[in-house]
Amino acid sequence: MHHEAWLKDVLVFLVAAGLIVPLFHRARIGAVLGFLLIGVAVGPYGFGALAADYPWLRYLTIEDRTRVEPFAELGIMFLLFLIGIEMSVERLWSLRRFVAGIGSVQFLLSAVAFGMVLSMLGASSNAAIVLGLGLAMSSTAVVMQLLEEQGRTATPLGQVALAVLLFQDLMVAPVLFGAEILGRGGDVWLGLAEAVLQAAVAIAAILIAGRFLLRPLFSIAARTGSRELIMAMTLLMVIGVAAATGYAGLSTALGAFLAGVLLSETEYRHQIEIDIAPFKGLLVGLFFITVGMSIDVRVVWNEIGIILLAVALLLVVKAAILYGACRLFGVNPGVTVEAAILMAQAGEFGFIVIGIGRSTGLVPADLAQATTAVVGISMVLTPFLAIGARALGGRIQRIEHRDHMPSKDQVEVTDHVIIGGYGRVGQVIARLLRAENVPFVALDTNARIASEGSRRGDAVFLGDAARGEFLSRAGAAGARAFVVTVNSAPAAERMVAAAHKERPDVPVFARARDPAHAARLLKLGAVAVTLEAVEASLQLGARLLKGLGVADEAIARRLDEMRDEELGPIPGEGGGKTDRPARGD
Repeated sequence: MHHEAWLKDVLVFLVAAGLIVPLFHRARIGAVLGFLLIGVAVGPYGFGALAADYPWLRYLTIEDRTRVEPFAELGIMFLLFLIGIEMSVERLWSLRRFVAGIGSVQFLLSAVAFGMVLSMLGASSNAAIVLGLGLAMSSTAVVMQLLEEQGRTATPLGQVALAVLLFQDLMVAPVLFGAEILGRGGDVWLGLAEAVLQAAVAIAAILIAGRFLLRPLFSIAARTGSRELIMAMTLLMVIGVAAATGYAGLSTALGAFLAGVLLSETEYRHQIEIDIAPFKGLLVGLFFITVGMSIDVRVVWNEIGIILLAVALLLVVKAAILYGACRLFGVNPGVTVEAAILMAQAGEFGFIVIGIGRSTGLVPADLAQATTAVVGISMVLTPFLAIGARALGGRIQRIEHRDHMPSKDQVEVTDHVIIGGYGRVGQVIARLLRAENVPFVALDTNARIASEGSRRGDAVFLGDAARGEFLSRAGAAGARAFVVTVNSAPAAERMVAAAHKERPDVPVFARARDPAHAARLLKLGAVAVTLEAVEASLQLGARLLKGLGVADEAIARRLDEMRDEELGPIPGEGGGKTDRPARGD
């Protein structure tokens, strides 16, 4: 009977994923919101509550969310694993200021603020502490899934969000230990100190062991030529590291993220991403269904005024604290506003903290039910808030850029190159142009980068090269060429399209992430693209051959042959539209 119930739950989920979610997609409702609404409908508090009167509804609902929660947790693990595999230890280290700064300020101030509010409303001091800590955490799953759907995990917004959420994941162990100790009446500070020490030792051990063991193990699997074995090794890595952090009292999602970071530095990362992605999408969807199932519609309806007021208070207070923390650490206003609104909800760990508080007697049942509803509703509202946040953040960004837009007398050059993006690659391009006495104007959306470039004497301005008015002010009418250097694929495509629209007679050169991205850039108007990873390897090989005494002509011929052998034609390239681009993966 248990097996039949489990199979029925799987069928309900697959019907939702395969039939209902596509309808939401057609109605321009995102997958996150679609799964959340489905969870409300098929859960024990939705149509499941009517199953006693209408027995046939049992076949269309999931009556016990605990049966599917283990699979939902796997979805969060795979989501964080794929985010981690796009990172690297060096890139993660570069976020340390935001993790320790914005993350700590947001978490501590939010916990204190919510604890004080709950205490003033009559909650006991211990209950206020526990619930305040739980409400201070945002939803890693909702926020990162929304950013991934929009292709913005590598943007400044994505970096800020990841930093804040990473700090919160690091706080899971102390919070859970603290909640359990408060429930038992033990020494809170001693328990927290033990939890922090245990977490630090666990993370250090995982990173060190991963560095020395990971590549040899995957090399053994790769030598067999079996993709199944590599997949098995990947699953072992994800679940094993997640289990290790779980045993240490940390978030399993944090363990999966660390597994991804370790694998990001191996040559297997791209194959792993392709193989894991379909599982991740389905299992993350299952997680969002379980979140929707946690919302008791009757409790919400009976206390609708109080609960909605509490949700509004949660969102406003948390957004205000996040805004202040981001501005304190120099994040530009547009990104700050969007990040503050996007992460204003409570998160999935709120459910766990509330459950611990209720089971230990710290949190009364009625308060636990109401708080659970507040957490769930805040997560359901996030996709709607994200739309408004993006519009508002973009508007602020445009106003800020307009204030810094180069005036016509600032850009007097002609026959120059316009550089879209003045990061690492853009600065290298600028040095090359300067060495050849070719004038250039660069645009970047990061105020700090633009300011530093301007102080060095370069013609660098704060602005979005994907917008026609900025290209016009940067002297597009007299430009000789455009070059797009940004790492974000969507941003690069917008810049190429804008440059081609502004001056279809001027060549646009662009940096691409992979062959499919290169094809899109070529279609939008780029005349040549560079896929930098393989091109970097070929250049390194060229230096090696030169050091071994091989003639320059032979080296150049060999590089062309290697490009042909390694990658073949880029999809969509042809028709004499472009010179053969340098490529990479």
